[in-house]
Amino acid sequence: MTDPDCQDTVIHLSLEALRGQVGNFRPGQYVRIGIPKLNDPAPGYFAIASCPDEPDGYEFFIKDAGPLSAYLCEVEPGTLLEVEGPMGKGFDLAPYKGSDIYLIGVGTGIAPLRSLWHSIIRHREDFGRVAIYAGFLSEMHQLLTEELAELSRHNIEVSITLELGHDSWDGPIGYVQHALKSDAPDGTNAVACLAGMSAMVDACTETLQNLGFNDDRILLNH
Repeated sequence: MTDPDCQDTVIHLSLEALRGQVGNFRPGQYVRIGIPKLNDPAPGYFAIASCPDEPDGYEFFIKDAGPLSAYLCEVEPGTLLEVEGPMGKGFDLAPYKGSDIYLIGVGTGIAPLRSLWHSIIRHREDFGRVAIYAGFLSEMHQLLTEELAELSRHNIEVSITLELGHDSWDGPIGYVQHALKSDAPDGTNAVACLAGMSAMVDACTETLQNLGFNDDRILLNH
């Protein structure tokens, strides 16, 4: 999914259930993936990137960053994997119909947000303004560039922030919380869904609080 010249590899992994369909899940939830009959590499946890309304299987964005993820990045089609879950509270937007929704994530943290925006698209009339704030290290690290560009067709706004910009980049440069602060979205009747590294989540939470978002309307998926 990343640029071929990028040193960080991220792949799109699709899993189908061996029999029937996968269990019901909520956007933002994750599963535990392991290799049958092997404890090394140890199982790991990965957020589901696909929509709950498409129960034939799961999709994931896997970054080559450890023994299990390295295995998954090279796995052959038809390989059997053990999947336990779904787990975590995910993002439940049912109590927030009529609210503006802000999805905020960086890197592969965009995976659980993708599950959420696919669900929102199917129920777009239930919400007000919907905006995505996504952050990546550089243009080579960007994920889902074409898909994000198409979201305007569903009246979903997208802001991409690069930590390392370049001469032809006209978007925000820095961290995603800086783009949030600059845009200053109205938190009066809004919900923010955060996914990603803890440092980013903490910084964005503080920014959102300063913009008037109530703590009970800043949602995490775990």
